[in-house]
This record gives sequence, structure tokens and C-alpha cells, in this order.
Amino acid sequence: MRNFLLLAFFTLMAKVSSQQSATVVGNYDFPKIKSSVTMPVKIPLAEIANVINANVPQLIFSDDSYTDNNNDQFKVKVWKTRPVRLVGGTKQNLLIEVPLKIWAEKGIGTLGMYTYQDTTFEAVLYFNSQLTLNNNWTVTTKTSPMGFKWVTKPVLDFGKIQVPISGLIESSLAKQQSDFCNTIDAMMLKQLNFQPYALMAWNQFSEPFSISDQFSTWLKISPQKINISPLVFYGNQIEVNIGVDTYSETFTGAKPASSPIVKTVPDFSSVAVLPQRFLLQTTANVPYAEATKIAENMFLNKSFDFRGGSKIKVSGIKVYEEKERLTIEVKCEDAVQGTAFISGIPVYDSSKRSIVLTDTKFRLKTKNILHKTATLLFQGKIVRMIEEEYGIPMAALEDSSRVSIEQNLSKTYYKGLKMQGKVFDLKPSNILLGSGGITAVIDTEAQLKLLVQGLQF
Repeated sequence: MRNFLLLAFFTLMAKVSSQQSATVVGNYDFPKIKSSVTMPVKIPLAEIANVINANVPQLIFSDDSYTDNNNDQFKVKVWKTRPVRLVGGTKQNLLIEVPLKIWAEKGIGTLGMYTYQDTTFEAVLYFNSQLTLNNNWTVTTKTSPMGFKWVTKPVLDFGKIQVPISGLIESSLAKQQSDFCNTIDAMMLKQLNFQPYALMAWNQFSEPFSISDQFSTWLKISPQKINISPLVFYGNQIEVNIGVDTYSETFTGAKPASSPIVKTVPDFSSVAVLPQRFLLQTTANVPYAEATKIAENMFLNKSFDFRGGSKIKVSGIKVYEEKERLTIEVKCEDAVQGTAFISGIPVYDSSKRSIVLTDTKFRLKTKNILHKTATLLFQGKIVRMIEEEYGIPMAALEDSSRVSIEQNLSKTYYKGLKMQGKVFDLKPSNILLGSGGITAVIDTEAQLKLLVQGLQF
């Protein structure tokens, strides 16, 4: 098994921290932001049972001597008939069931003259195993016997004589139960050591990965600390919540450099409760050329009433940033000839799912003094038109970001290790202006689940 617990722990962790050399929106240098993500991990008990079954031989015990044990004239062999079965208890314990087939042969006689008879019967052994996930990534179990039951009674048939051998078999089974407890505990400690895989997983995310091909957006994770809630046992699986404190960085444009490979992974800390959802911040970028195209589609070569039946025609329009404000430059003809400059602070309107302008300011540049006297009327008309009609729609960008994030969250990273991600809410929380375009910082509320199946320990 590779990249087990941590592989998914660090897959899409927390908040945006840095955006450098953005080819669309210019150069932003956001500080790293510390955040955390919680991921529920579900481990089917069948996977642990596979570990036990792979390490427990079919022939569990064999006594091939008639003369041992004070010349007991008794031989016995014990086989595992079916795979070992595990069921989750209610107190961080596993209930283990081991089905057995037993062959026994007993001699009856005196002075070296014996008659031998054999028989085959079945029994089921029961165990209780307390399981602990240690903070150094090893698993410790404390297994104790819980008795057994006969499926078929051990009786030897010598014709007129029926010889029960339950006593002989039970003493042997009691010893086997004790030995089996030690075997399980030693095997689990050896096989279920996740430290090497945690290291693999930690370094897996030294490599930044894409979360949006459309917007050339990259996420880089730097895990710092791991928290784990208590194990919860159900009938067919174990659940645990993994919380990872991280620094994360979002980049647009070219793929950022990888982080240095680490040689050790820190121990984790145990906590009582962890949240089930986490916040991821990504970006969506709109070049000013695209913002201009949106404005052109709305207003270019269109006329609107001004006063007294006169009209104003929009002959040119351009969108750009000026003095940290989004500016719409409108060239006008007919009733007013000149250039109007409408600027404002871009904000996200959730009802329209668009970026709109607030705190709007107006300036008219014209050589016609009569037009200057009409500035107030013109200002009210065109500003109201821009505020009511112009907006940069974000619905498609939001939807594509949702799809992209869910696709990148839901991957099979290794055989037997699958992650599923779901986005619950996604909306822009901040609008930034750069030299090349508009950046919407998008808050995403999401959840990760790690599914474990078919791992090879």
C-alpha cells in the first residue's frame, strides 16, 4: 500500500496564499495563509481482514505424535476453513471470528496394542482486539480470546463405544487461541505501519497541481501539522477524521516550482473533534480585453434617448484599470460628442452573479461647451445605464471552477486509494484589479472523503 492516510490529507487543503507573476492580472504577492482541512477516512474492515488472512496459514496447528503429552495417543491438525471475519465493536475494538476445521485421531488400548479412529469436525474461535493508532503512524492491537463454539461435536466412533474428545481438543484450542492473539498483535504492528507511506504522501504534494486548466490556476500545498480524531468503529468499517494544518498557495500562469523533498514526517496530534468541511480559495481571471468585449456586446453602436428626442450613440467603448478603479471609457456621437469616463469599485453581486460597479464616478471630455452644460443630464443617464446593465457575468466561471475543483478532488491516486471531493458552495469574495485584467478570489466550501479498498500491505 502506498500513499495511504496522508496522500489524500494533503490533496486540496485550504486557502489561497500567494499569487505571483500572474500573466493575466499582473503581479500580486499574497502572503501565505495558514489554514486547515478535515477529511473523513473510511477503512473497510475487510481490508484489515485481508491483512490477517494473508499472514495466517491455512494449517494453523499440527500435532503429529502419538507419544507426546505423556503418551496421549492423540494426533490433531487444525485448518482455517474460511477467511477470518472482522466486525467493528462499540469501544474502539474489533471482534474477530476464525472458522476452523479440526482433524483428530485417537488410539484406545493397552500394552502397546491400540485401535485408532479419526474424525473431522468444525469450530469457531472468537477474539476481541483493541486497536490503537499511535501518533508515530503505527497500529497497536491488544487481542484477547473470547472462547469458541462447536459447529459439530468432536466424538470418536469405535462402534459400540462413543468416545468424546472435547476435553483433549479444548485444551489444544485454548493454547491455540493464546498463540493466535500474539500472532495477530505482532502481525498488525509489523504490517500496519504507515510511516513510510505518510512520507510518500507528504512528498507527493511537493509538486504543485492544476485545479483549473481554463484559468491556468495551480495549487501548492505545504502541510505543517496533522491532527486526528478518535477512531470510530462500525459493523463493516473504521472511520477517522484527519485534520491537516497547512500553508497553501495559489498561482496563475506558469506552473510554480516544486517544494523541497522532506525526509521525515511529524507525528500527529490527537484531538476530540474536527470540522467536516474546509474552505479553499481559488481565482478566476477576466482579461480587460474580455471585459471590453462584454461591454461592446451590450452598448457598441447602440443609441439611447437623451433629451427632447435627441439621441446619443456609443461609437466606441473600452474597459481598463485606472487608479485602482475599473474604468469604462465611452466614445459618444450625435447629441453629445466626446468621451465619457465612468469608473467605480468592482464588487460581486450575488443576485446577478456578476461583477458590477459601485461608488461610480463620471467625467466627460468634450470640446463642445454646450455639451459641457448638459453634463449633469448626460451623467445621470449613462451612469444609470452602466450601473443597471453592465456587469461581468461570473456564473459560467463559477460553474466551470466548481467542475474543475471537483474533478481534481476526485481521483484514484493509487490502487486501492480513491478520493472523492464535493463542492457545497462557491462564490467570489473579493475582486482585484491588475494591469492586465480582473481577478475574482473565489471562496469554495468543500469536503473530501478518502475511500480505501483493495490495498496491498
